[in-house]
Amino acid sequence: MKRLVSIFFTVLIITTAMWGQSNTGRSKFATDMYQAKHEMIIEELGLTQTQQKQFMPLYEQMEREIYQVNRNARALAAEVEKKKNPTDRDYEAAASALSNTRVQEGDIEAKYFEKFSKILSKKQLFLLKQAERKFTQQMISKKRNKK
Repeated sequence: MKRLVSIFFTVLIITTAMWGQSNTGRSKFATDMYQAKHEMIIEELGLTQTQQKQFMPLYEQMEREIYQVNRNARALAAEVEKKKNPTDRDYEAAASALSNTRVQEGDIEAKYFEKFSKILSKKQLFLLKQAERKFTQQMISKKRNKK
């Protein structure tokens, strides 16, 4: 469970770094991470040029929607942390928002899965999840090696 939480927060940090700044103001690290992830997906799925042109904008939109869900929940939690005397209602709203992020992420992924299935083969749909997991594992491994 501890490892799963660690993986989740690592992905969250990477995603935050990638989407936290505008495209023109994005840090070199965030730009590199963004490009590396997308290059890995393209390679692992064996996307054709046509598939890349159709799939990658949708994938990027999905990532932005997931980022926004997490950003909103974190903002609500930060507001509660800043309050001098948060109420039970404040805590409940923040806890609920944080807990529901996974549900919302799943809903977003399900919505895009339908769109992706019109572009990708069944095998590529499967490989997409494998590539995302592989990317996350590589980032965690790099982080551990730096310690």
